[in-house]
Amino acid sequence: MIVTDLRSIDHQASMTPVIKKAIEFLRRPDILNMADGRVEIEGGQVFANIQRYETVIADVPKIEYHKKYVDIQYVASGEEVIGWAPADEVTVTEAYDADKDICFGTILKDKLTLVYMHAGQVAVFYPEDGHAPRLAAGAPSHVLKIVVKVAVVSEVAQKQPSFVPHP
Repeated sequence: MIVTDLRSIDHQASMTPVIKKAIEFLRRPDILNMADGRVEIEGGQVFANIQRYETVIADVPKIEYHKKYVDIQYVASGEEVIGWAPADEVTVTEAYDADKDICFGTILKDKLTLVYMHAGQVAVFYPEDGHAPRLAAGAPSHVLKIVVKVAVVSEVAQKQPSFVPHP
């Protein structure tokens, strides 16, 4: 997991071509005016979900993790807490759904790291990162968040033959 300001992300995350496309999208000047819903950026490899919601107070946060996509979660306005825990320590409550690329579970509260996110900050969650978004930072508040999903392995890479060294 990486947490930083959007202006500093270039120095924090590996700037692969697909990560660069995701960050360029988040820096669009019209980002605050975009309608809720899915926005295609680079086919199924990179896309964004624009969402507006109220954060919630939860005694037992619902943890999620993904296997096929990295989540780049950008808080465009408002504030929230995102819980973090290693995915392999999450007790699964809803089995992994490959079509939706999501698994849900729980973890003991003392094993959950709370990350306070404010407008302009971004968190990058890799497949090994369980995360519980939408948690209230004190009292419930309104949030505009853009979650950019970046494929872990591109379709192009999957079609290329594997490298096999010669003896």
